Amino acid sequence: MTDTATNAESYRVTADELRQFIERIERLDAEKKDLAEQQKEVMAEAKGRGYDTKVIRKVVALRKRDQNDIAEEEAVLEMYKEALGM
Repeated sequence: MTDTATNAESYRVTADELRQFIERIERLDAEKKDLAEQQKEVMAEAKGRGYDTKVIRKVVALRKRDQNDIAEEEAVLEMYKEALGM
C-alpha cells in the first residue's frame, strides 16, 4: 500500500468516526428537545392544577444545589434585607 492509499484509508476511518460523533450529537439534541417538550407539558399540567410554575422552577433549582450554599445565600439575603429595613 502506498502512503496515499494509507492516508486515504486513515481519512475514511476518521470521517466515519466523525460522522458517528455527529450523528450521536444529533440524536442527543433530538432527545433533549423531546425532554424539553415533556417538561413544558408537566409545567402546563401543574399550572392547570393551580400551582405557581415560577415557584416550582425555583424549587427544582434549589433541590439541585448544596444545602450549605443555600443556607449561606439565605443568611446574606436576610442581612441585606435587615440593612435596608425590609
